[in-house]
Amino acid sequence: MKIMIVVTHLLGTGHLTRALTLARTFAAEGHASTVVTGGMPAPHLDSTNVSLVQLPPLRSDGVNFTRLLNAEGLDAGEEVMQARMQALETTLHDLRPDVLITELFPFGRRVLRAEFLHLLTCAATQPRPPLVCASVRDILAPPSKPEKAHATENIITSHYDAVLVHSDRAITPLNISWPVTETLEDYLHYTGFVAPPAPTPHPQHLGSGEILVSAGGGDVGTDLFAAALDAARRDPARSWRLLIGGTNAQSRVAALQVDAPTNVVIEPARPDFRHMLHHAAASISMAGYNTALDLLQTGTPAVFVPFDAGGEVEQSLRAKALAALPGISVLPAAQLSGDALLRHLAQVMTAPQRSPQTNALDGARKTVEIVETLVSTRR
Repeated sequence: MKIMIVVTHLLGTGHLTRALTLARTFAAEGHASTVVTGGMPAPHLDSTNVSLVQLPPLRSDGVNFTRLLNAEGLDAGEEVMQARMQALETTLHDLRPDVLITELFPFGRRVLRAEFLHLLTCAATQPRPPLVCASVRDILAPPSKPEKAHATENIITSHYDAVLVHSDRAITPLNISWPVTETLEDYLHYTGFVAPPAPTPHPQHLGSGEILVSAGGGDVGTDLFAAALDAARRDPARSWRLLIGGTNAQSRVAALQVDAPTNVVIEPARPDFRHMLHHAAASISMAGYNTALDLLQTGTPAVFVPFDAGGEVEQSLRAKALAALPGISVLPAAQLSGDALLRHLAQVMTAPQRSPQTNALDGARKTVEIVETLVSTRR
């Protein structure tokens, strides 16, 4: 089969990371996988055996997801949006996919509604229309108004064959964050959590005994890194490592290094982060989908500081659910300080050891199985 996955990450890189994990798994099962990405380039992510198509890139204005900026940080005008629509249509026409997967839309990315609906309309007019699936994570941003949920459901019933929910129904059913009607329920297929294969220990044992501080691949985490530096000054006997994401990672690293204590290493986000977790004394991070799964797979003691700017609740809900496990603590962003980090670190590092988790983490493989079955049944 030919698989086309369309994703636009606007702040962090979590959405693209998950889409690439799915695409690599489809490729491993013998399917030609193409990811059409509309966010800023993220070359540190693994695209092995996946064809990448880059649309004119967009990013949000911080947590203001209604204002879209172009690659130069200026307001994305109509010319950019039209170029994206044309690129999507051309890619669809050239690829002729058997399966079209839209990541997050229509449950999110409503600011890109016009280009997604254009793509879906073009797909329906193909000589052999593809199976159309929505791909969503475990927890969504709840709709602010009932009308938004109704509009989403109308798009699903009009354009989609299935909704792939990348979670375990027993742990985080979709109705925790989204109103699921009987109609919508008929479209849902729970895949389990989408994680790449569990990371092996780092061959050079990088991260041994360190406190690893990360905030994903986006231009976020300023307050988290500042609090971590303060905590490191108060904890000179221990080694700390800050991994900085974003398009301007190098300049952020340089700014943080100005007054960093000697027991801290500061560097851009690195692709071997998951392997380093095996050796770390503990992790301090936000509570994004991919980082949470990395920590479950490695069993590393973890302090979550959920991202909640702009009224975001997704990470707080996820962190609260995971805090029931040993060695995981949640520090709300409003209470963030160096002292608070040290208190929470002491708590998780003295908690009973948490075994690495493997159950319900094969969602990528399960997604392939579900899609193969849907295509076969459809034919």
